[in-house]
Formats: sequence, C-alpha cells, structure tokens
Amino acid sequence: MASPDLASPLGIRDRCLMELIFGAGLRISEVCQLGVADAVASTGLLRILGKRGKVRVVPLPGQTSEWVEIYLRDSRPKLVKKASSHLFLGARGGPLSRQSAFLILDSHREQAGLPGPLSPHTLRHTYAVTLLTGGADLRVVQELLGHSSIDTTQVYTQLDLEKVRVSYRKAHPRK
Repeated sequence: MASPDLASPLGIRDRCLMELIFGAGLRISEVCQLGVADAVASTGLLRILGKRGKVRVVPLPGQTSEWVEIYLRDSRPKLVKKASSHLFLGARGGPLSRQSAFLILDSHREQAGLPGPLSPHTLRHTYAVTLLTGGADLRVVQELLGHSSIDTTQVYTQLDLEKVRVSYRKAHPRK
C-alpha cells in the first residue's frame, strides 16, 4: 500500500485502487466498472454491481473512505481527458481496464520487493480471511463478497484460522 508515489495523480489513484480492492473485497471487474456515483465516500458505503447484475452495498473502512475522497478531490480531476462516469481512469483519461489494474498492482508489489505475482484476487482473499479471523459471520462475509452460494464462501473456513491470525498479527502489529 505504501509504494505508490502520492505526489502524482496516478500514485493517488493506485493507492485508492488498492485500498478499495482490499477494503471492500472487490473483484477486479467490479472495481473497474465502478462509477463515481457508486463511491459516496462520505456515507462510508459503496454500491457494487457484481456478477449476473446483482447489486450489493458494502461498508467501507474509514481509511478506505478517506482515500476515495482524496482520489476524487485531488487526483481524478487531473486524469479526466474526456467525459467518463467511471471512478478509476487510466493515464490517458479513459476507463481503467482489468489488465491495467492487474499490472498496476503487480508493479507496486515489485516496487515493495514482495514475491509475486500479486493478483487482485489475493487482496480480495485477504479481505475475507481478515473478516473471518475477526469473528465475522460466514453469511455476512458471503453477502459482502457477493457470493451466490455459501459453499463458495466456506472455502475460507478451510484455513487454519489461528495460524492465519498469528501471521496477520505478525505482519500487521498493533501499536
């Protein structure tokens, strides 16, 4: 998360992109099709058009909402070249593609010196595991991820959650 250059509009966009994928558990296709109107950061909610046209509303962590506000205020206006309702824009001002989003994540992974590749799904997976290790109900996680079947969400319970908790606390110590 710390690798983007926050002095540039693209760096702010990249940080916001990573925050949203991780903070809301989004699929890469969902984040790329988000509209500006879907991301009302002041409410702390995000409207997502998921698979098969299903709409869900996901609460955003405070830090994620802040990054959306920063991006909308300081970065997106500098990236707009032609009218677009898409939240995330590429360097040329058009909608950000799935391939570009994947490359952005992987380039920041490389800059941070992490082993790769880092897929958007890895951040989505981490979101789900973080919720479950924090005690979230499996049905709630199913709703937040937009899974139609509980069986899809149940895959995350196959993990040794205590092992995940220890690893998570080691990587993200609280002060």
